[in-house]
Amino acid sequence: MKTSAQQLPSGDPKDFSVKPCLHSIGYAGLWRGQAQLTLDEFLVKAKSLGFDAVMVMAKRPHLSPLDYDDAARKKLKARMAELGITLAALAGYSDFTAGIDKPGIPNVEIQAAYVGEVARLARDLGCPMVRIFTGYERPGIPYDRQYAAVVEGLKLAGKQAAQYGVTLVVQNHHDIALHHEVMSWLMREVNHPNVKVGWDAWSPTLEKLTPAEIRQSVLKMKPFIVNTIAAQYRRQPRFHYVHELTNYVRQEDVLRATSMLDPDGIIDYNAFIGALKEIGYRGYLVYEMCEVLDGGGSIENLDKTAKDFLKFAEQCK
Repeated sequence: MKTSAQQLPSGDPKDFSVKPCLHSIGYAGLWRGQAQLTLDEFLVKAKSLGFDAVMVMAKRPHLSPLDYDDAARKKLKARMAELGITLAALAGYSDFTAGIDKPGIPNVEIQAAYVGEVARLARDLGCPMVRIFTGYERPGIPYDRQYAAVVEGLKLAGKQAAQYGVTLVVQNHHDIALHHEVMSWLMREVNHPNVKVGWDAWSPTLEKLTPAEIRQSVLKMKPFIVNTIAAQYRRQPRFHYVHELTNYVRQEDVLRATSMLDPDGIIDYNAFIGALKEIGYRGYLVYEMCEVLDGGGSIENLDKTAKDFLKFAEQCK
């Protein structure tokens, strides 16, 4: 079995280092009003903005394994070398609880097979990491059954990734194991050298964790964290008018993406980055514009916001 090649935190703050990286999702046209670039256009764009490393979506419209045969992979690898761009990670899109209400379909195996194909694609492109997710919690299904599906899926996917010398990086994004206490337990239960964690600040913030608790989440992830994805958001309050009361009822806020330099952003990156420094984190700081963006989704505004991230990353060093 090939083991993970990614650097874990050293535990020494003097070893802290972050390398800025741009996620292609910001230029994929997936959000309302967002401009869309082809993969090659995105690579050129990232380099022109000052990024030397990128994370690329392992799905259409950018880099689906279905669309890249061996020849196309070699061509893409050569193109990235020509541009001087490092493919830091592929962004995989897994959900190990999908279809759990239909036990006759081997959905865990299907998910693991997809992750394995993305890992093979990563290997072919000289990429060391594949970001993946756990699973969304489905109503009406016992929690332990869903949790067990995630464990099974991560073990199967980890075995696939190990064949290609690729690290799977589980992002705290989906419902299962969202909280750091559960994620720590999950990683120890999976116990696979090619399955690590990509720990972000925005989920703990939305869980209403305090800055001190966010710090604790990073300390808890120290044995596992090899990547982190950054984004900043603002809250937009929502209300529902109740006619018979002649009044409004407060609803859950909508979140909108904003610049990493926005002083009104809701995520306390001082606490989060401070904790990464404390554990001696050594890895990428990946930036994603993964929501409707303040200022709109034009190329000009996307570029400006991406450049703001580079200024933010410089301040973190």
